[in-house]
Amino acid sequence: MTGARLAASDVDALVVGLMFLGSGGGGDPQPFRHALREALAGAAVVLHDPADLGDAPVVAVGMLGATRVLTEKLPSGREITTAVRALARWTGVEPAAVMPYEAAGLNGAMAVAAACELDLPLVDADLMGRALPRLDQLTRAVAGGPVTPYAMAEPTGEIVLVDDAGPEALERLARSVVAQGGGWAGGALAPVPARRARTDACVGTLARALCLGRAHAALTRPTADEVAAALGGRLLAAGRTVEIARQSSASFGRAGIAVVDDRPAGGVLRIEAENEYLLALLDGEPVASCPDLICLLDRRTAAPIAVDGLRIGDDVLAVVLPGPPWWSANAERLRHVDPRAFGLDCDAVLLPDAAVSSDLAGIPA
Repeated sequence: MTGARLAASDVDALVVGLMFLGSGGGGDPQPFRHALREALAGAAVVLHDPADLGDAPVVAVGMLGATRVLTEKLPSGREITTAVRALARWTGVEPAAVMPYEAAGLNGAMAVAAACELDLPLVDADLMGRALPRLDQLTRAVAGGPVTPYAMAEPTGEIVLVDDAGPEALERLARSVVAQGGGWAGGALAPVPARRARTDACVGTLARALCLGRAHAALTRPTADEVAAALGGRLLAAGRTVEIARQSSASFGRAGIAVVDDRPAGGVLRIEAENEYLLALLDGEPVASCPDLICLLDRRTAAPIAVDGLRIGDDVLAVVLPGPPWWSANAERLRHVDPRAFGLDCDAVLLPDAAVSSDLAGIPA
């Protein structure tokens, strides 16, 4: 919602909401809570509708690489700002605002911090609408928009700039850089007029994260169905994880997860995961898939559990929340993020109403 403000008191709710939008991936934003409170202590950040900024150049920012490496190689806090400034030197265009290219998990928190550090407006839009693993899965890339020049700044100080590459080539090049370098890097995409985000981006994602976090905070000893309803989604199963089969792959790790539903008439829910939870099958029948948000929650606290944080014996709730409407708007977009895009032989299985619940579509100004 245009003019909504993000204050230091909103950080806990925002972080939890970003984890929901991560659908098990996207990196853990919780270590950044203190930094965000410090950044927002002086003044709240306004979440701007892209239409409000007209043709002002906006740069989408985030990190690329292994999010777990952050616990070993801590950020200086300047990686994204360094990438933004390197991009400005190369293009000759000074950004008038920033936005996350992934407003989920760690990247949503990093974009807020970058806006504060750069003292620039923050646009309430992103290029994924949830967590996704690849740069060729950016909405702008799928819509045929520019993804380069792209600047990357590693925590060790090196800066790499890709001047001209298509989405798939950029994904390969960027992964090669972080694999041979520090394991992760802050990134900044080509500046584009803000108004373009109304058509080639997911608008309102940060506001949705905040609303999800607030809905979660308001829960008091709820039942499983009440948790799903409060979040605007549907309950898939409630029970314990009995199997987690992890395996490495040429790109990202894969995991098969089995949850025994202990409700009356419950079955066995199997979840296929990569960086994120991708596909859920109940007794062999597909019941939910990306780009909708499959989330596994701690049954006691309803807190989201990441794919790499799940353990056998965890008592969980499995829920599915509506995914970003941008992806489900047509079949051409959907094929870039459906299960087949991740090598799973299944069509997308989406909630009947792909639109985000009106209760979670915006936040009060």
